[in-house]
Amino acid sequence: MKKLLIIILLFGIQLSYVSCSKDSDNVSELPLEATSLLDVSYGNNPQQKYDLYLPANRTSTKTKIIALVHGGGWTEGDKNDMAFLIPYIQQKHPNHAIVNINYVLADVNTPAFPNQILNLKSVISKLTNEKNELQIFPEFALIGVSAGAHLSLMYDYVYDTDDQVKMLADVVGPSDFTDPYFSENPGFPVLLSLLVDESAYSPGTDYAEVLSPALQVSTESSPSLLFYGNADPLVPLSNATTLNAALNEAQIDHNFNVYEGGHGNWAQADIEDMLAQISVYVDTYLEVEE
Repeated sequence: MKKLLIIILLFGIQLSYVSCSKDSDNVSELPLEATSLLDVSYGNNPQQKYDLYLPANRTSTKTKIIALVHGGGWTEGDKNDMAFLIPYIQQKHPNHAIVNINYVLADVNTPAFPNQILNLKSVISKLTNEKNELQIFPEFALIGVSAGAHLSLMYDYVYDTDDQVKMLADVVGPSDFTDPYFSENPGFPVLLSLLVDESAYSPGTDYAEVLSPALQVSTESSPSLLFYGNADPLVPLSNATTLNAALNEAQIDHNFNVYEGGHGNWAQADIEDMLAQISVYVDTYLEVEE
């Protein structure tokens, strides 16, 4: 009798273990809910933060990421400036994750280049390393405005050695600092020198050249959408035409758009056209398979 009781007890424990294992498996298979992670730190500087919006039912094999990069002349701006795009993207692309990035703003003690570009690299590296924990697939679209567009272009054209960026949207981004609009401005060389960490470049480097995305285009550059104004007081249209010509020569798929107006202050119909084009490129180059 005692031996029979021991067998029954052992059998009961085994059934309990199997049941718990099955319950645990079922829990792990439950679809993930949408969640927002705000002010996530990716470095030691307090400005190195991003907001991450993760969709429901995400997986590490399909959920790609749309990254937003704000403008502000490399010295100002905040990720909140790009927040208005988040509801639109969530509506149009509900299966994508979104990361809205702050980078360390330049000041008298903190140069912009290459540090701000490396900030983008740090964000992409962190998200890549956490792909299983977050259940995301680390391929990216970069949508940048003004200085943020310049940083995005530079990151893809020069720093994205693993080809994780699959498309770019450049909204009024400076692309050629050798343009006479900049080079013939007596104050620009001084400004550029203040923005550059000279210790990060070889002696004798032509900063205007190496920091001009239009001069860094190659056959490895990602498909790019260009949006510029024909009366922009900050970024001349010649910058856009130079970038367009470089992309043509490298045979990179791209679309060059010129709207009536200045530095992004365009008609609502033009804004809607821009968003629609970005959406098509996301569907084409950053498709999330069902």
